Order: sequence, then structure tokens, then C-alpha cells
Amino acid sequence: MTVIERLAGVPLTIRAPVMVAALMVVISVIISERVLTRLHEMQEQQLGNVVRTYFDGLSTALIPPVLRQDVWETFDVLDRTGSVFRSVAPLETVVTGRDGRVLAASDPRKVPVLSELPPEYASSRADGGIQIDWDAHTGFGVRPLLYQQKTIGAIHASFDISHLIAERRQVLNTLLATNAALAAVFATAGYILARRMVEPITTLAAHMRSGAAGTPRTIAPEEFPSRSGEFADLFHGFNDLVEAERQRTALTQRLAEEEKLASLGRLASSMAHEINNPLGGLLNSIDTLRRHGSNDAVRDTSLSLLERGLGGIRDVVRAALATYRPDRGTQSLRLSDLEDVRLLAGPAIASRNQTLDWSSIPTDVTITSLPGPTIRQALLNLVLNASAAAGDRGSVAVRTGFEDGGSVLVVAVSDTGPGLGSAAAAVLTSQDPWSAAQAAGGLGLWMVRRMVDDVGGRVNVRGGDGSRTMITLRLPLSNRGKDVDHAA
Repeated sequence: MTVIERLAGVPLTIRAPVMVAALMVVISVIISERVLTRLHEMQEQQLGNVVRTYFDGLSTALIPPVLRQDVWETFDVLDRTGSVFRSVAPLETVVTGRDGRVLAASDPRKVPVLSELPPEYASSRADGGIQIDWDAHTGFGVRPLLYQQKTIGAIHASFDISHLIAERRQVLNTLLATNAALAAVFATAGYILARRMVEPITTLAAHMRSGAAGTPRTIAPEEFPSRSGEFADLFHGFNDLVEAERQRTALTQRLAEEEKLASLGRLASSMAHEINNPLGGLLNSIDTLRRHGSNDAVRDTSLSLLERGLGGIRDVVRAALATYRPDRGTQSLRLSDLEDVRLLAGPAIASRNQTLDWSSIPTDVTITSLPGPTIRQALLNLVLNASAAAGDRGSVAVRTGFEDGGSVLVVAVSDTGPGLGSAAAAVLTSQDPWSAAQAAGGLGLWMVRRMVDDVGGRVNVRGGDGSRTMITLRLPLSNRGKDVDHAA
């Protein structure tokens, strides 16, 4: 992980004050550097002026004795002028003659007469300026003695600059204290401002996360910013979006229930006919038993007819309950339960004189990752739609099986009708099935698509628009909720 990525993970309420403080430190360093540089220049200029004044005062008095190479008179001049220039704070003054040897010094014991000039003086500049050794707290200067444009000697002097260094240190401490105080003040102000700026975003992010985890909730009025502005408009927009989503969800659920009840009503009308037929035979069997019950053969035949008729009615009712009873919505899928769809769709198939080609897996395996009632309802919707599309004397085919080594359940429904329209096919294959369902009109196929999305499956539509249609559902036995391309 890079430094930038790590910084990106730090909360903004921490990053903003730290960045403000860092910016203040950078600005403080730049300002301090410029102030100290300017102070250094001013101190050198001030010390140079003082040294030039000192040298100007000595030069006039020293030229005659130096010209005569008079050691005592030169020393006397140095001794007398020492008290006069005490404010200049010279540490040592050395006068050299034409040959560069010491002619006199303010402290003869430290720098004897006719000795070599000490190295610290020898390295001084000869232009009358000042050379400062900040580490030694000492400044060095030199002034040539000229007589009739000829050099007859030189004045070398060292000066105490401790007061300049103390001044620099005081200025530096003041800058550090001031800059530290300003950095702390600006960092605190940046933290407070960042907190106030980020607080509405934090509130909005919390509500958005709650919406992603479940049902979104609106932002309470007490959580709104105190003043109107962009954030208040954003909060109002979020609340409007949540209310619209709630209304859409409620409408979707209500329409889905209405579609489910409508399909149940269509089945009920067909089932009534399917149940009435055996009821007529059952009533006839009962009448026969009343008249000829004493005859063993007649009694056995009538009882057999009663048993088969009641068994058929029981199977129809049981299949309807297995598909539509709400308290079984979480039951796992048993492959044998798909036969309920065959039984429920039978009356609709028979009413149109259609043929149903049903090919299923003869097994009672339970698939715990797939919800049984939901898949039976989806398959029933597809079969009823196929029956309505096939028309009188048409044909409907249903195939079930496994693919990919048994990891995918495949359910295919086809019919001999004119084909599924592009608008209806879009409900099963488009990325926005709800909009496609509204455009196509009807929720049967949308309910199928929703079921497939819930289990992470895929829908494939072949044919349509004038040719035979086959709708194939591929339902994985694991990885529920995985995003797939339904049009693949």
C-alpha cells in the first residue's frame, strides 16, 4: 500500500487539520528563512558600518607612527583609542608594517611585536569589509594604511558579535513560538471547519449505507443543516428519492400480488371445470351404490371410481396449495414438486385441446439453495404463457435437467405459437426488467425474471417475433446473487 493510499484512508476530519498544520509549518519555514536571511544581512551591514567607523578613526592617528615604524607611539595610539571605541567592542587590534610583521598590538603579550600575523587575521579580507565567524562569535576586519597612494601597513581587528548572535537567537525563538502558535490555531480551526463541513456528508453516507443494507430511511428534520444551502437541498433530494423508492417497492409488491392472484383466478376457472367433471362421475357412482349396492361387482366398481375421482381432486388441490400457500415460501425445491405445475396447468392445456410434452428428471432430490414455491410459480407462469401463445390445438414442451457437471439446474419451456415479442423478451433479458415490464404491460414474465435474479441464475430466449419460442432458465445450485448477463 502506497503512502497516498494510506492517506486516502484517513478520515477527512483528520486529514484537513494535518494538511493545514503542515502548510503552516512550510510557510513558517519559508518566512523564518527569509527573516533570518534578512536579519543576517542587516547585522553584517550594521557591523560593517561600525567597523568602518572604527578603522576610519584609527587610520588618521596611526599613519604617522606607522610611517616612522615607531612601535611605542603606535601602541600608545591603540591604548588611548581603546576607551574611545569601547562601544564598538573590539576584542583585539593588531597593526602591521610594510613587511607584514606586527608593529604593535592592543595586547602585546598575546601578539608580540615583530611576530608573524596570527592566522585568523591573515585570512581576513583586505577590502575593508567584515568577515564573520558565527561559530566563534567573532568578526574580523582589515583596513590598509595608505600614504600618498602607497600601502605602508594595515590595521587588523577582531570584534565580539555575541550580542548579534543573541539577537538572532531571540528572533528565531520568537518566530518558532509565533509560528507554532499560529499552526496550532489554524489546525484547530481547520479541524472544526472540516468537522462542520463533513458532518452532513457523514449523515448522508450513514443513511445511504442503511439503504444498501436494507430498507432506506429518510433523514430526520433535526439532522438537516441549520441553514439552507446545497447540503439541505441534497438532503431533501435524498428524502424524495427514498419516498419514491418506497412507493415503487409498495407498488411493485402490490402488482406482483395482483398478478399472482390473477393467474390463480385463471387456474381456478380451469380447475373448477377439471373438478366438476369427476364430481359428476362421483355423484353417479353414489347413485349407483344406492340402487345396486347389494351387488358386489357393482359396489366394487363404484368404489374404485370414487377412489380414483377423489384422488384426482386431492392431487389438484394439493398442487395448488404447494404453489400458493404463503407459509411454505421458504421451502427448498424438490425436483418431484415440479410435477405440480404439470397438474395445475393441465386444465388450461386441455381447454385448448393442446398437447403437453413433459420431460423431467425422475428423482426426488432436494435442492436446498433454491426456493421450491418460487420456482414452481415461475415455471407455472411460463407454461401458462406458452399455452396462451400456442393457441388451440397447439403444443407446449417442458424440459428439465442438469448441466455443468450437475451444478446448474436447467428448465426450458417452448411452444408452437407465433413467438415472444421483443418487448416481452426484454423483460427477461434486459438490464432493467422493471422498465421493460412496464413497457410490455404485464408482470408474469417480470416475476420470472425477479426469481431468476434472486437465485443468481440466467435467462435465455430463443426465437420470437414469428418463430417458435424457447425460454431457458439456468439456475445455479450455489453462488446466489451473482451478477450475470441474461442476454448471453
